[in-house]
Amino acid sequence: MSNKINHKEADGQGMFFIEDDNGIISQLTYSIQNNGIMALDHTETVEQRKGEGLATKLVKESVSYAKKNDLMIDPVCPFAEEEFDKNKEYQEVRVN
Repeated sequence: MSNKINHKEADGQGMFFIEDDNGIISQLTYSIQNNGIMALDHTETVEQRKGEGLATKLVKESVSYAKKNDLMIDPVCPFAEEEFDKNKEYQEVRVN
């Protein structure tokens, strides 16, 4: 089973997501503001797949994306904020 991370973005709104044959099983949504801040506003994983670390992978992917695109991140979503608190290496892209 693949946990390939997909990405789509349009007009400053985007989503990283993982899907299986039944559709999206985990997602992280964000918006990019004019000041170069990427606000992570929501993460969600379907109930049957919780505990597999899927949302954690999506937060990590968002950090990678921010670094590649010279963005800073505001982890508005409580889950994303918790991940940022746990991972020192994410601090370089976190908005103070």
